[in-house]
Amino acid sequence: MVRRWCLALAALAAWLAAGSGALARSVDLALVLAVDVSGSVSGERFELQRRGYAKAFSSPEVLDAIAAGQNHAILVTLVEWSGADHQQQTVGWTLIDGPETAAAFGSAVAEAPRAFADWTSISGAIDYAAALFAKIDVEAARKIIDVSGDGINNSGRELAAARADALRAGLTINGLAILWDYPTLDVYYRNNVIGGPGAFAVVAHDFSDFGAALLSKLVREIAGAKRPAGAKGYAGR
Repeated sequence: MVRRWCLALAALAAWLAAGSGALARSVDLALVLAVDVSGSVSGERFELQRRGYAKAFSSPEVLDAIAAGQNHAILVTLVEWSGADHQQQTVGWTLIDGPETAAAFGSAVAEAPRAFADWTSISGAIDYAAALFAKIDVEAARKIIDVSGDGINNSGRELAAARADALRAGLTINGLAILWDYPTLDVYYRNNVIGGPGAFAVVAHDFSDFGAALLSKLVREIAGAKRPAGAKGYAGR
């Protein structure tokens, strides 16, 4: 009995030590990549998005941006979303602190199956993504929800309310607007989606342009650098 109690105490002490070590870890950014997989995103377009993310996380530009941060690390997760009740954390929170962990995250994204294909609920995506930050056990200097999509909010609660709740929680919302079905979607994203400190949106003119736009956006998000309004591909405040 005494031996079992000692073993239990030892296990508890080890758990507490591990927990406090995890809490002591700091990252420069906690980032939710919220990817539109609604009905307008065909199988080909979905593959272009997925390959874009996988390639970006193995790029020298992204790796250099991570290494240049104070903590040399970021925390990132991938969410697929469509209708009001259709959101899924496809790749869980992943600590990226070098080429190996970045490549592993990119591979996980590339191999993840598609979750949904129906309506477009940007509000639902923001609500779901905002709740994920409560599940991390590291200190993040910045917390960003990154919404990429090719349509306007047509399902779920009012987008303005979801955005307001996220901003009250201290989050920033950035965007990647794909101008396929909506040529002025960048304006919609600027007025209705993005918000918070340093919020911005980039533009992909079609899905073949997605990879380049994504890479530019990720580097800027990780570095936390400002870019002047009017610069190419920029739709920030």
